[in-house]
Amino acid sequence: MLYHPSAWQASDRFNINSQLEHLQAKYVGTGHADMSRFEWAVNIQRDSYASYVGHYPMLSYFAIAENESIGRERYNFMQKMLLPCGLPPEREDE
Repeated sequence: MLYHPSAWQASDRFNINSQLEHLQAKYVGTGHADMSRFEWAVNIQRDSYASYVGHYPMLSYFAIAENESIGRERYNFMQKMLLPCGLPPEREDE
């Protein structure tokens, strides 16, 4: 027996949304429904830089690729974590 696609799409959509809400409540880095693109990009960049600093082999890879010392690369990544995507855009107040 074949089911019409619209019959299962609504329940799947609800199930996916409830799973996403559960993940967003459980893990801070996954964001929330009111998060802007800029805030999301900042979280991704900061997570990436933190991972680079926290994993020594990755840090040494970047140091060799950029011909810098490991300490200098660590310092550069820590500085980039302050404003990873530049200044935030102007907000339109409602």
